[in-house]
Amino acid sequence: MNKLTSNYLGMVLKSPLVASASPLTASLKSAAELEEAGIAAIVMRSLFEEHCQQDNEIIHKLLHEQDIGHAEANGYLPTPVLEKLKTTEDHYLETLMSLKQELSIPVIASLNGVSLEGWEEHAANMQQAGADALELNIYYVAANLRESAEQVEHRYTEIVSRVRKVVDIPLAIKISSQFSSPLHFVEKLKVAGANAVVIFNRFYQPDINLETFDVDSHIELSTSSELLERLRWTAILKHQVAIDLAVTGGVHTSADVIKASLAGADITQLCSVLLQKGPAVITELNRDINNWLDANEYESLAQLRGSMSHSNTRDPGRYERSNYLDLLDGWGR
Repeated sequence: MNKLTSNYLGMVLKSPLVASASPLTASLKSAAELEEAGIAAIVMRSLFEEHCQQDNEIIHKLLHEQDIGHAEANGYLPTPVLEKLKTTEDHYLETLMSLKQELSIPVIASLNGVSLEGWEEHAANMQQAGADALELNIYYVAANLRESAEQVEHRYTEIVSRVRKVVDIPLAIKISSQFSSPLHFVEKLKVAGANAVVIFNRFYQPDINLETFDVDSHIELSTSSELLERLRWTAILKHQVAIDLAVTGGVHTSADVIKASLAGADITQLCSVLLQKGPAVITELNRDINNWLDANEYESLAQLRGSMSHSNTRDPGRYERSNYLDLLDGWGR
C-alpha cells in the first residue's frame, strides 16, 4: 500500500510532491531526473504571452517587410532565418508533447497571459498538445488608482471563465495572498470554472539601486518561514470551499509537507529546495514522510489531511485573531 497517494485535479498521484514551474521542468532531461527521484507530477515552466507577442512582431517583419529591400529577395529566407520562425510557443508545445510521450507522471502546463484572447488561444493549444491539466499563473500587480478591488477580482474570474470555455482539462489558478477576502474570492474562482487554487504566487519584489538609481530585480529563493501564511489560508479554505488546494512557497522539508497536509493541502509544490539540493531531495522527502506516518501510526497521508483545518481544529481562533493576541501577550515573559 502506498501511504502517500494523493488526489489532485482528478489525478491520482503517488505522493503529494509536485515540481512547480522552474528551469528544472523546462526540459525532458531534467524532468526525467525528477521523475526518477520520485516526483508525482510536474508543472512546466510558464509560457509568457509577452514572448509570443515579440515572436509575432519579428515574424511580421521577416515575412511582410522584405519588399523594402531588393525585389528578388522576396520569397527567399535562408535556413537559419527559417529556424528562427519557430516561435517560443512552438518550442513550448514541442517540449510538452515530448514530456507526455516520455514521462509516466502527469504533466501540467503553465500559462502566464496578458490579454483575454491570449489566455484563450494559448490554453487551447496546450490542451491540444496533450497537457493533463493547466495552471494559470496570473501575475498581476494592481497599480492603478482607479481600479477597485472588485475590478481586480473580476479580471481573474474573467480569465478563468474565458479559458474554461475553450478547454476541458482541469484548471488550477495560482493566486497571490493580496486579496481582502481570499475565501470569498476563491469561491468566485470555483464558480468561474477553477478546479484548484495554488497558494501563493511569490511576487518578486523590486529593489532600488542607490548607485545607479535604477529599480533592480533579483530572485530570492524561499525559506520554510514563508510556509506559515500558506498554512493559515489552506486551513481556512479547507472544508469551506470545495476546491483542490495546492501549497507552493516555503516547502523545504518533510515537516513542511506534513504541516501543509494537516492544514488541508492536497499537494505541495517544490521549487527552491529542488534548485538548492537537486532531485535527490525528493527521495529523501518521500522517505521521511513515510517514516513520520509510521512513527505516528497513520495508515496514510489521506488519513490526516485536513485534520487541523480551521473547521476541524479545537480552537479555530488560533488561525485568526487569538493567535495574534497570544503572541503579543506572551512576548518578553
